[in-house]
Amino acid sequence: MNQPTRGLHQQIVDILGERIVRGVHAPGSSLYPDRIEQELQVSKTVLREALRVLASKGLIDSRQKRGTFVRPRSDWNLLDGDLLRWQGQGIPDAGFLDNLAEVRGIVEPAGARLAALRRNDDDLAALAEALERMATAGKDTDAMVEADLAFHRSLLAATHNELLTRMEVVLEAGLRVRNHLVHGADHWTDSIPAHDAVLTAVRSQDPDLAERAVHALLDQAGADLRNVIENRPPEETG
Repeated sequence: MNQPTRGLHQQIVDILGERIVRGVHAPGSSLYPDRIEQELQVSKTVLREALRVLASKGLIDSRQKRGTFVRPRSDWNLLDGDLLRWQGQGIPDAGFLDNLAEVRGIVEPAGARLAALRRNDDDLAALAEALERMATAGKDTDAMVEADLAFHRSLLAATHNELLTRMEVVLEAGLRVRNHLVHGADHWTDSIPAHDAVLTAVRSQDPDLAERAVHALLDQAGADLRNVIENRPPEETG
């Protein structure tokens, strides 16, 4: 491979990490570095660094006499951005989508309440800009996804709670997977009015209305996702 070492290193991290979270390398199973080096055609140095990264995420461990092995899922850093991304690759597991929906249902309504109470002019401008980007995205799936992500990041930022804002890594994973599935379909419900209702409530500094608006938005998002999954061709249901 003629790619820069850093890029190659991340590639190997991604390949092995996704295999682990997908169950190709199940918890408790052994990894054999020599075999991986030959399969992926990488140097010992590159593989060693990649394994070190995976170990820092709680995915693997190495011990004398036992070698390198996959740790139990309970040891994984499931809130790590890479792990969330790997779980959402391709056709995501239904349990993963359900977990993300539950987290969004807990975090975002509460976040909207705080945003309504604490937002400033810059926050409102960021939300309005993201909504405008959503409105102009049309059928451009990537543009719609990025604009939607920007709206929800801005909503969390408007809480002015540093820890709550960091939840964007979880919300982004769920939104990105959900949005690519839904907006990549032939038809979907127009989500602009639901997002506009959230912005209106936050602008009016009405926490109860903001919370209800987010619940309505999440209900619509969940219904759209279920519709896409239920109507997915048999070969894609895996």
